[in-house]
Amino acid sequence: MISSPALQKDVNLSRGLQRLALGSLLVLFLWCLAWEIFLAPLKPGGTLLFLKALPLVFAFRGVAKGDLYTMQWASMLVLLYLMEGVVRVVSDPPGPSFWMAWVEILLSTTFFMAAILYVRPAKRAAKLAKSAADAAPPST
Repeated sequence: MISSPALQKDVNLSRGLQRLALGSLLVLFLWCLAWEIFLAPLKPGGTLLFLKALPLVFAFRGVAKGDLYTMQWASMLVLLYLMEGVVRVVSDPPGPSFWMAWVEILLSTTFFMAAILYVRPAKRAAKLAKSAADAAPPST
């Protein structure tokens, strides 16, 4: 049972960040599929570019569990989707693909920020534990 109100607030914030990360990851996956298959494919009838969404599937389980390691590598992976969105906003003429790229940028940024903020307290605690272990006198 959680006794401290501050600790309860941290737990609730952590759960909220995890849900936000999972939600934005899932919507980003579905968005990439819909974009490249139905909504604005590069060629009429679609292309194999919808496969770009496949790497996101590997992060679902770990993000749903709140696994720190998965959050870390998935936050780096999602930067590729952010990069693609930026490139397509800059290179595509205004139209459906242009606006869909903006949504991709929004979703990938949302996941990145939620994942980073979720991992931050654990990283801070690990750093404090390491500095405490380094400061402790060696046992003989």
